Amino acid sequence: MAATDLPPVGRQPNAIHNALSVLEEVARAGPGVTAKEISTALGLPPATTYRLVNQLVAEEYLVRLPDLRGFTLGRKVIELAGAVAPPRLPGPAADALAGLRSEVRLAINLVSYRRGRLRMLDSDPDHPPTSDAVLSRHPHASAFGKLLLAEHRDWRSLVGGRLRRITARTIADPVALDRELDRVRNEGLARQCEELRAGRGCLAVPVRDASGTLVAGLAVSGPPDRISALETPILRRVRDCAADLSHLLPR
Repeated sequence: MAATDLPPVGRQPNAIHNALSVLEEVARAGPGVTAKEISTALGLPPATTYRLVNQLVAEEYLVRLPDLRGFTLGRKVIELAGAVAPPRLPGPAADALAGLRSEVRLAINLVSYRRGRLRMLDSDPDHPPTSDAVLSRHPHASAFGKLLLAEHRDWRSLVGGRLRRITARTIADPVALDRELDRVRNEGLARQCEELRAGRGCLAVPVRDASGTLVAGLAVSGPPDRISALETPILRRVRDCAADLSHLLPR
């Protein structure tokens, strides 16, 4: 489409900024986010949001899901992302994770929190983790997400609205989540037991840089009964690995 053929919204000064903001919100929220949810999260008028979403769909930057209940990123965004090399762990960091996996015999995954975004850095090849998009969209329901929320007293600004109950065990009450995040701060670790997915539990510890800033999260996951009764030596080993990673991850 030539620039002169763009609809009026394309010529507005903020149109490009708003369109990119919509794409960023869809990436953050994950597949199935609705135009109404995008409008609320970005503070855009509903009419403007619907117009931008429809234009992005027409240009293949967004795709409507088959059930018509929401949107996900389209072909053109995926092609652009493919042109960017994925993050790679330095050899010593990868070796540290491989050693931990061989010892604990449970799923071990590492995420990054750089620039306030949750992104998988290294996933267990034998136990595929929940996708970045789902973890980012429902941070209150995962151990990785709770680590991030616990860093922010105003955590409500990060969840984008009400707390969705994913399973019967998901903490969906703000007061209860406040208590849970206080526990995360006090214990220096986050837990979830079947809050995101039935039959799965997870425990995550923070990885901090020299200044104390949260830069990554290291998690061990598996059957809920094993995670809830995780042996002290295993937990200590996970914490030791997190401490090692604080010096091994790229700045």
